[in-house]
Amino acid sequence: MHRTTIHGAAVRATVLLCLVITPGLAVSAEATYPQRPIRWVVASAAGGGVDATARILAPKLGDAMGQTWVVDNRAGAGGNVGAEIVARATPDGYTALASTSTVLTVNPSLYKMNFSVERELQPVTVMALGEQVVVVHPSVPVKSLSELVALAKQKPGALNYASAGTGTAIHLAAELLKLRAGIDMTQVPYKGGGPAAAAVLAGEVQVLVGTVASTIPFIQSGRVRALATTSLTRSKLLADLPTVAESGYPGFDAGLWFGLLLPGGTPKAIVDRIHGEAIKALRLPDVQAAMSRQGLDPQPTTPVELAARIKRETATWAEVIKKSGITLK
Repeated sequence: MHRTTIHGAAVRATVLLCLVITPGLAVSAEATYPQRPIRWVVASAAGGGVDATARILAPKLGDAMGQTWVVDNRAGAGGNVGAEIVARATPDGYTALASTSTVLTVNPSLYKMNFSVERELQPVTVMALGEQVVVVHPSVPVKSLSELVALAKQKPGALNYASAGTGTAIHLAAELLKLRAGIDMTQVPYKGGGPAAAAVLAGEVQVLVGTVASTIPFIQSGRVRALATTSLTRSKLLADLPTVAESGYPGFDAGLWFGLLLPGGTPKAIVDRIHGEAIKALRLPDVQAAMSRQGLDPQPTTPVELAARIKRETATWAEVIKKSGITLK
């Protein structure tokens, strides 16, 4: 009887111990996160703005969190390949996504996607804005956006604009301008932003909505003429240049931005930890200086703000794509 009592007590003690410890295991895993390197999938090839942003931030995040952030470029299908890898990953904080805004807000209206941006990706923050600017070849007799619009209305379809390909940010920005201004210009698609800019420099086409980073050397040398930037606020690198919104089209916003996201269902504690460290990194003077050299402007947000931005811009680009009749051939 004595042995039975002792044995029963031991069993009850073991059960109670398990009940106490087990709930704490999940808490402990989140509290001690991260315990191994974090894979940072960049949904583009190396060398672009989102890749530059990730490579500037990765060492800072690694230092702050005590684990390496390993940049892994996964291009393809307009960025959908990399985004789907993260959407399908285990939501434990060890896989993250660096993505352009087009993947998140344009692609759902252009591609048959195998995942839902809204349901299967968890927004963390906007990292940076890759500003865009409307430029023309110097032979075009205009010095402001209003003059360009007037010329386009006088000669419908006569002006050509270069794009980096159908569905790219600079293509959609030009199409949004056409819709808002009520003008007709003809798209000439090229295989990337570099060839598109080169075409304007050579006078093959008259107009380009290109990134500030890729066009500012040519703006400064006079090889192209800048008319307006496409974000809601003025570019820090082209502070004297008005925005499209200031030029007669209130609310016009076609800035290309780069976001940090996680798999949907990632625990809030981990989302908050990564968000907090990312915000701190984006505020570091050396990070801001490095981004400025790339033509990027740090634009941190809360997860809620990023989710709202994705929803808002998805609706905007869906309307532009529908009204413009844009399809992928």
